[in-house]
Amino acid sequence: MDLSPGSLGGHAGGAGEVTTALLTAAAWLLVGAAAGLGIRRLTVWLCRVEELEFGSRPWQVWGPVILTALLFGLFGFRFGPVPLLLVKSLWVAVLVQVIFFDLEHRLILDRVMVPAMVAALALSFFTPHLGLVASLLTGLAAGLLFLLLALAGAFFFGADALGFGDVKLVAFIGLIVGVHDVAIVSALFLGVLFAGVISLLLVIFRVLTMKDGIPYGPFLAAGALVVLYQLGAK
Repeated sequence: MDLSPGSLGGHAGGAGEVTTALLTAAAWLLVGAAAGLGIRRLTVWLCRVEELEFGSRPWQVWGPVILTALLFGLFGFRFGPVPLLLVKSLWVAVLVQVIFFDLEHRLILDRVMVPAMVAALALSFFTPHLGLVASLLTGLAAGLLFLLLALAGAFFFGADALGFGDVKLVAFIGLIVGVHDVAIVSALFLGVLFAGVISLLLVIFRVLTMKDGIPYGPFLAAGALVVLYQLGAK
């Protein structure tokens, strides 16, 4: 079953398609705002379950709402009113939750990742250029690679440069993007690139020192979002 968006991907079919794309974007932006509120409520619940304190700064409260709304709007314009948009939007919601929870607590929770992985395998049947086998193999390979990197970092440097939450996140990214058009390679490359550039800027502007660590999850999630936006809209 192919859920590809067809001609809406490029919006080159005339004013009607552009209007449809704009209306979809506007409506989906509102859906994204509601989803962002749900992500915030989920974060508060997870903090209580995990016995963590949840922050109340503006970026912690409204960041998920604003970012999810903007991303839903962009994806709505890109893909149009097709079933694939629902699948992509689910992954956007998961990645936004990871971004803000990891920034706040430096944790990527199994309570989020395990159900997301199960959903990723189930929905791989309905995702263009993916399928169960490609999804599973890509997730396993990507997760194993980062597991080896995490173990090597702990052995040689005595520190958790990469946590096991990052390993599970990378496996999840492999499950949802697959290997078609080297998607997983692009996603991981972008994640590492984003982390390196932002870390360098934070050191240059003396926000962090060379000894300070950063959470990798948000950057890996950002790389995945870029690739998800590009995939399947041809």
